[in-house]
Amino acid sequence: MLEKIKATANYIKERINASPEIGIILGTGLGGLVNEIEIIDSIPYIEIPNFPISTVDGHAGRLIYGKLGEKEVLAMQGRFHYYEGYSMQEVTFPVRVLKYVGISHLFVSNATGGLNPNFKVGDIMVITDHINFFPEHPLRGKNNKELGTRFPDMSKCYDKRLQNKAKLIASEHGLNIKEGIYVGVSGPTFETPAEYKMFRILGADVVGMSTVPEVIVARHMDLKVFGVSIITDSGVPGEIVEISHEEVQKVAMKAEPKMTLLMKKMIESL
Repeated sequence: MLEKIKATANYIKERINASPEIGIILGTGLGGLVNEIEIIDSIPYIEIPNFPISTVDGHAGRLIYGKLGEKEVLAMQGRFHYYEGYSMQEVTFPVRVLKYVGISHLFVSNATGGLNPNFKVGDIMVITDHINFFPEHPLRGKNNKELGTRFPDMSKCYDKRLQNKAKLIASEHGLNIKEGIYVGVSGPTFETPAEYKMFRILGADVVGMSTVPEVIVARHMDLKVFGVSIITDSGVPGEIVEISHEEVQKVAMKAEPKMTLLMKKMIESL
């Protein structure tokens, strides 16, 4: 795997002739941040050696290199999910590649179901911690010391300094953002009312089908992580309605400008 990571990273570095310090992973319906990037190169995943291919609507499937303000960024417009049939190593492969390209900070976004009764559909939540409910772990198997330690610490998955910066920027721009815990599940089914209730009892504020594996691998490689969720549907008792992927995309795209403003200002301020 290490040889594949290095080969893929070298392909990207040679293609863009740069080593950006900031990586971004854009979730379902959240690709609009790319419109704020001064695009220098756009690489379809299918052209990148060893890269998986996005199979989900709302995930464009291309790697964007460009400038956001004065900062050089690499943005994944579309991610990979365990429910698509990929192994956890394949799901998280791009994170390892981005690290070898040169990034030190990883920004992740996602669409989620809300569990906290104080949250409403369309809210933005800064992720402060997560619960891993995936049936497979991305670090399972023999550990390669060049990638990270065998037993990585997970007490500070999401960078506190970046969270504080987000709160300051939100206050300056009149954004009402929430904070909370993300629980990651395998999908692809949306949750039953009983499952929503269980995850809330366990302490989660939102539930989604991504992010956790990527963040685990990012911390394994000592990247600083900032995560943000858009609440696209409600799992609060009494508010649960039948939901579809298309509806999730619509809500995500409607709330996206707020997330885009927050992410843009944060990256510019680093």
